[in-house]
Amino acid sequence: MGADTKVLTAHVPAALAQKVDQMAARMDRSRGWIVKQALADWVDQEEERSRLTREAMADVDAGRVIDQHAVQAWADSLSTDTPLPVPR
Repeated sequence: MGADTKVLTAHVPAALAQKVDQMAARMDRSRGWIVKQALADWVDQEEERSRLTREAMADVDAGRVIDQHAVQAWADSLSTDTPLPVPR
């Protein structure tokens, strides 16, 4: 391992560890590789969630919103024969 890595330790339920070991064996990968991939994917997901939240808040701050009643009327109309157009 290079100088740009760090060991992280976590206690996980035994059943989860067993599943990780099974997946690693099926994929011919190490447990560490599986955990590293899972953690990287989770971090990416959380960063994207944060970006989307900041983007949504900027829309609210700029007044780019849709009235709740219009959205509810549209959603209610989806189960009818004549759904309303998507509110804008």
